[in-house]
Amino acid sequence: MQKQMQDLLDSSEFKAVVAKRWRVSVILTLLLFVIYYGFILLVGLDKPFLAQKIGEVTTLGIPLAVLVIVGAWVLTAIYIAWSNSAYDPEIERLRARLKP
Repeated sequence: MQKQMQDLLDSSEFKAVVAKRWRVSVILTLLLFVIYYGFILLVGLDKPFLAQKIGEVTTLGIPLAVLVIVGAWVLTAIYIAWSNSAYDPEIERLRARLKP
């Protein structure tokens, strides 16, 4: 069993799956950083823009802050959907090779 495990870990298929997961994770993380730090920079550098009224009481900053939170949820949902449809089945296929 130990030899099977090592062979699987050394296989190009396993390394390709790990590399794909890494790429997806890095891309989604970078998108999250752009969304979050873009908003933070906007708060720090262009307060008058965020202070524009879009209603009687609400300023533009409030919906943009909500969009930052919703954006994080959307990126999480994208990762979950990708994982459920592509990553998990591939891992299960590789794991099945270990069963006697």
